[in-house]
Amino acid sequence: MKRSTLFHVLSATAFSVVLICPALAPQGTKMAPDAKTMTIEGAVRDLACPVQNPAGTAKSFSLQCTLDCVKHGSPIIILTKTGLIYFPISAYMPDSDQREKMMPFVGKYVQATGPVFTRNGTHAIAITQIKELKSVHVDTDAR
Repeated sequence: MKRSTLFHVLSATAFSVVLICPALAPQGTKMAPDAKTMTIEGAVRDLACPVQNPAGTAKSFSLQCTLDCVKHGSPIIILTKTGLIYFPISAYMPDSDQREKMMPFVGKYVQATGPVFTRNGTHAIAITQIKELKSVHVDTDAR
């Protein structure tokens, strides 16, 4: 192969890589820089139980039902004592699963801090810090 032909082939290949690589890179954005950071408190629960059974609260609920629902894939949420539901989300798009991070806190009353987002009544928090509040008494059916 002639030197000039080889140069053109290599140049075309390099140019193609430059065009294709950005398309293959993860696409996404960071959260809005003006997102307000807040600290919320509540029970880490499954979504289904508090939605379908309003008698369950952040401090009084069936732990067994919560654990069973989470094990079967129900989304994990934080239910505040005022009844607001916060979905844990990541700080980046595309969003990543927060389940592994939340599993150790299921059934516990926590304090979570991070940027919060609200849209049409739905609340989400990108948790930067979370800890169990052991001083808060939670009435469950745990034995």
